Amino acid sequence: MLNHKIDFSVIITATNANPNGDPLNGNRPREAFDGCGEISDVCIKRKIRNRLQDMGEKIFVQSDDRCDDGLDSLHARASQNAALKTILNGKNTDRNEFAKAACAEWIDVRSFGQVFAFKGDTVSVGVRGPVSIQQAISVSPVDVISMQITKSVNGESGKDSKASDTMGMKHRVAFGLYVIHGSINCQLAEKTGFSDEDAQKIKEALCTLFENDASSARPEGSMEVCRVYWWEHDSKTPKISSAKIHRALQIELKDGISAPRGFDDYDISLAEIDGVKPEIIDLM
Repeated sequence: MLNHKIDFSVIITATNANPNGDPLNGNRPREAFDGCGEISDVCIKRKIRNRLQDMGEKIFVQSDDRCDDGLDSLHARASQNAALKTILNGKNTDRNEFAKAACAEWIDVRSFGQVFAFKGDTVSVGVRGPVSIQQAISVSPVDVISMQITKSVNGESGKDSKASDTMGMKHRVAFGLYVIHGSINCQLAEKTGFSDEDAQKIKEALCTLFENDASSARPEGSMEVCRVYWWEHDSKTPKISSAKIHRALQIELKDGISAPRGFDDYDISLAEIDGVKPEIIDLM
């Protein structure tokens, strides 16, 4: 069982890639009002789930293209689980037993939590997970480059409106250095059964976040995990807040550089905090 709180920060870079497209903005890379790039927490959790699945762990929220059990929906996956089926077939469904069985079966449920509320079910169950992750924000504003592309072949015969010269757009970030912050809460870990071994698996997933993640929007090598900071406290509820821990990591542009093009264009420092020292995993 996890008996100490954990905080972590991850520095990642994107070079000529679309880290996380915004479907409400033509799939352009996400940007804040100040021009800094964003990667949603949902996107980051998706990548962690994929890495855990690659590591042989059972995942409840699977991508359709990564489905490994032949089940085409979350409802089907939950209803086909023998332990959950037994609990649901009882006269009075015990929500705590249901949550306990789901957490024991799937690592992403006991890590991030899950809402089990499906049409036709007589009961809904909510699980709060101990692993919380903030959206990633780039340190500097990002330069979004848009490129017009054309199709070289018809998708279907006899469709004049979809000729081979149909236009489209492709977007990318020239370069962005993003920071992910997160924490693992012991009190919630006790409820879901999240263990120290699970925490180590999360750390391994963060270190290899972009393995098997290549696509046309993110070519192999365009997304990189540069450094992981992993703070393990000595108690379940330390006196030092997660906000203070995360603020200890300071990243600034080096003097004379206005348009960063690489990790080395930044000065990275870490303020010392009494009572806790991070494990620093340098992956460059």
